[in-house]
Amino acid sequence: MTAVSHTSAEIATQPALWARAAALAGECAGLPKGGERVAVVGCGTSWFIAQAYAVLRERAGLGITDAFAASEFPGVRDYDRVVALSRSGTTTEVLRLLAEVRGKVATTAITGAPGTPITTAADEIVMLDFADERSVVQTRFATTALALFRAHLGEDLTAAVRDAETAVAWEPEAAFVAAEQFTFLGSSWSAGLAAEAALKMREAAGAWTESYPVMEYRHGPISIAAPHRVTWVFGPVPEGLAEQVAVTGGTFVAGALDPMAELIRVQKLAVAIAESRGLNPDEPRHLTRSVVLDAS
Repeated sequence: MTAVSHTSAEIATQPALWARAAALAGECAGLPKGGERVAVVGCGTSWFIAQAYAVLRERAGLGITDAFAASEFPGVRDYDRVVALSRSGTTTEVLRLLAEVRGKVATTAITGAPGTPITTAADEIVMLDFADERSVVQTRFATTALALFRAHLGEDLTAAVRDAETAVAWEPEAAFVAAEQFTFLGSSWSAGLAAEAALKMREAAGAWTESYPVMEYRHGPISIAAPHRVTWVFGPVPEGLAEQVAVTGGTFVAGALDPMAELIRVQKLAVAIAESRGLNPDEPRHLTRSVVLDAS
């Protein structure tokens, strides 16, 4: 019997962790208050989660919210708060940014690792150590952070948790595992999750993946659609898109679950593809759990 990877085991815990995060949301004093102008920063997966949260917060009418890769932060401008996401608490670009803005703007760090440098680099800490991971590839920490954000914005996550349970029970069809290319599409807050889905497939399985805002797909990217290639939409599907993909011979997936739960399905698919190729999803190529750059 093949041992279950850390990545697979961690993927399966997400429904319970989202519920726990939702219950915690009201106790997190460091999360942005209504009316604050906020910049949310992160690297890799955390950047894509920041993008999703920024759209949700602005859509809720709670204040201007921008998302940046930590290395591309433009400066404090007139922000009231910078929120930094770092699972490991050791990501160099995030720590450098927090050092640069300290004393100029309020800062909050969301992390999964107690006792790491980020816990003294920010003014406020939101600790999600119950969602930390042994795996290099992020799955549950990222979605639990977004669940926390959504609950703090006033969303009821009951349906999302139920959809997550459905996603955890899903097993990828053989045709998906054998597909040669995937394009993930999203709109509004799910555009960030589509980008994260593509990243998961690249990280865990070395798969050929792309991601775009859904309305941009017909402005060029649809040219890649073909038999044995998948176009997967997170959220609402524009009229006529499914039919246009069908003409190419490609496979079209209209994600019917909450976009975070659709991301779980992609996480599971990434693991399945990795294992079908003889790869270990716990040991992705060229990656480490945290990017720590040489101080010199």
